[in-house]
Amino acid sequence: MGVSTASVREQLEVARALKLVEVKPRTGIKPLPYNFSDAIHISLNYAIEVNPELFRDFSDLRKKIEAAYWYEVAAQVTGEDIHYLNQLVDRAMEKLRSRPPQIPQWEHRELHITLYKRLRNPFVLGLLEAYWDMYEQAGLNSFVDLAYLEAVWQYHQSIVSALEKGDLVGGYKMLTEHMNLLYQRPHDDSRQKFE
Repeated sequence: MGVSTASVREQLEVARALKLVEVKPRTGIKPLPYNFSDAIHISLNYAIEVNPELFRDFSDLRKKIEAAYWYEVAAQVTGEDIHYLNQLVDRAMEKLRSRPPQIPQWEHRELHITLYKRLRNPFVLGLLEAYWDMYEQAGLNSFVDLAYLEAVWQYHQSIVSALEKGDLVGGYKMLTEHMNLLYQRPHDDSRQKFE
């Protein structure tokens, strides 16, 4: 094909880094299912390491995408989804009430991903998955203030309750108010900053 072995290795390494292919000895090269999250994760990781403040811009993008797709998503949520979302809220509240309180980070991620999973839009889902990966990396899964976390989960409870009642407008209002809480979050100045 007129391509050097070194060039093929470099190109293959890029494809592996983007998780487009899997390379194993004796079995060869296998294409992997496309995942937008994998494709953008490397760039986001670099951006936030260089300038942690960029997470705020990415968070704003995520907020606007969730809001834009809310009505489409809300119309697709099933009774089974609502049951699972209620379980997540209950589990999160238990964690917050435990002594010492625990951060319901997994439940937070799972609740938002579950809300949007029926879209079948790999770009929306990939962006949300990348957001939650970066949320942890940006240090926002650290315990800052119990009152703040309780407010977040009260909003989640209201969102799920609105979905259960078929109140899509009320659910949208709760979702957008909830996402604005991130900007009111108390800052943890002890967190390490990248120089």
